[in-house]
Amino acid sequence: MTISANQLKTEIFYPDSDGKPMAESDPARDYLIYAVEALDIYFQERSDVYVSGNLYIYYKQGIPSAVIAPDVFVVFGVEKKKRTSYKVWQEGGKVPSFVLEITSASTQENDEEDKPKKYALLGVQEYFQYDPTGDYLKPQLKGSILVGGQYQSLTANFLPDGILSIHSQALSLDLRLINSELRFFDPQTGKKLLSHKETEQARQQAEQARQQAEQAQRDAIPRLLDLGLSVEQIASALSLSVDEVSHLIQE
Repeated sequence: MTISANQLKTEIFYPDSDGKPMAESDPARDYLIYAVEALDIYFQERSDVYVSGNLYIYYKQGIPSAVIAPDVFVVFGVEKKKRTSYKVWQEGGKVPSFVLEITSASTQENDEEDKPKKYALLGVQEYFQYDPTGDYLKPQLKGSILVGGQYQSLTANFLPDGILSIHSQALSLDLRLINSELRFFDPQTGKKLLSHKETEQARQQAEQARQQAEQAQRDAIPRLLDLGLSVEQIASALSLSVDEVSHLIQE
C-alpha cells in the first residue's frame, strides 16, 4: 500500500487552554468578566463583531507557539460565534482592533514589554492596560494607539468631577476610572455600559420603582376622592387616563 506524503505529516495541535486559572485574583477576574460582558452587550446587534477574553489567538499557521491570549479583545469584520480559540488565518487575516490587559503582579512585565511588541507586529490598533489595585501601573489606566508600527500614548482627559477618561477610537467608547474602578461609557449618550448582572439589577430596580409609583397612585386616589375631586380631575392630576383611574378605584 502506498502512503502519501500528506499522511506522513503529523497533525499540528493547537491547544485551547494552558490549564491555568483564568485570573490570579478576584479583581482581575471581575474586571475581565465585566469588560467582556459589557462590550458583548454593546455590540450585540452587530453580527460582524466578535468580543472575547482570555482566549488563545494563534497568528501563524503551523506554529502553535505563535500564540497570545489577551484578557479582553474585540475583532471587527468577523462572524459573531462561539470559538475555542481564534486562528487568524481562518478569519480572513482579521486581528483584534482593541485589546485590554488587566495588569497584576505576575503579568506586569509581560504586559509592559512582551505583549505590546507582539500586538504591534500583529497590527492591533489599540492597546489598553488597567491595574485594579493601583500597585503596578501609574496611572491605573493607560491606552495607546498604533502609529507607524509603534504604540503612542493616548491622551488621558480629566472630567470636571476629576474622573480620568481615555477615548477608544476603535470602539467609539470612553474608558473611565470611577473610584478606581474601570467602566466603559458611551460618549454619545453618557450612559455606562453594564454587565449582565448589572443589567438585571437595573431591570429589577426599574420594576421596583414602577411598582412603587403605581402603589403611590393607588394610595392617592382615595384621598383625592375624599377631597371632592372627580375621576376626570384625578386622572389629570396623576397623569392617568379616566379608564385607568376607574380601574384603580375598583381594585
